[in-house]
Amino acid sequence: MSVTAIQRVQSSVWWVFLLQGVAGILFGLMLLAHPTATLVTLVTFVGFYWFFAGIMALVRMFVDRSVPWFWSLLVGLVGIFAGLLVLRHPAFAALTVPTMIVVVLGVQGLVMGGLDIIGAFTGGGLASFFMGAINLVLGLLLLSSPVAAALAVPMTFGALLLIQGVVLIVLAFRVRSA
Repeated sequence: MSVTAIQRVQSSVWWVFLLQGVAGILFGLMLLAHPTATLVTLVTFVGFYWFFAGIMALVRMFVDRSVPWFWSLLVGLVGIFAGLLVLRHPAFAALTVPTMIVVVLGVQGLVMGGLDIIGAFTGGGLASFFMGAINLVLGLLLLSSPVAAALAVPMTFGALLLIQGVVLIVLAFRVRSA
């Protein structure tokens, strides 16, 4: 496909970029204005998804023989349990789910940092050492206060969504005029 053909296709769907940009701005404003309520709402949707995915895994247990029935049963029960737990206690889940994500990211930062530093001494160079040190520090910061870091997640994503929304709206009008 040539560049002009791609530009023609993009200019005919400029409104998709516009809608995505408006949605990003609205969602970003929601996260910045009411981070707790927005997070509880998001986690509630995740709870519904996990519950539904658990039910579908149980159905798959009977109709799909490519996956051992035990794994489908296990995934189904865990999904239903997690979904019901989130739906029954959305405020608790709104705090624990982001906190667990922060803990996982903190551990990942420690592991990646350690591996980067080891790589620096085995030929990776100074840049690898600095990246490792940054990852280690970020991992330690996240793990030193995972709840505080989790509380900053909605504000951070809100700001990022606002920026992304503005960029997408500008892109939509640039694509439209092209």
